[in-house]
Amino acid sequence: MSEQAREVAQQAEERLDRVAKAARQQFDKITGGRFTDKVREGRFAERGDDADRGRADRRSEQGAWGEQRGGSAA
Repeated sequence: MSEQAREVAQQAEERLDRVAKAARQQFDKITGGRFTDKVREGRFAERGDDADRGRADRRSEQGAWGEQRGGSAA
């Protein structure tokens, strides 16, 4: 990669970092930090409860729906 291309890539990365930081700050401002705090506390970690398991089962069924209905795999 040429030096100029490397500089452009670096500048783009820095801009994206600033945008991401601003977005996080705005999100925390809007939610009052509640959501971020819950994530950090692990409240959305895998709990293994039946509701999550049911959603995962439905997603896997939907993914294989064509095969269950006799759809061709070829």
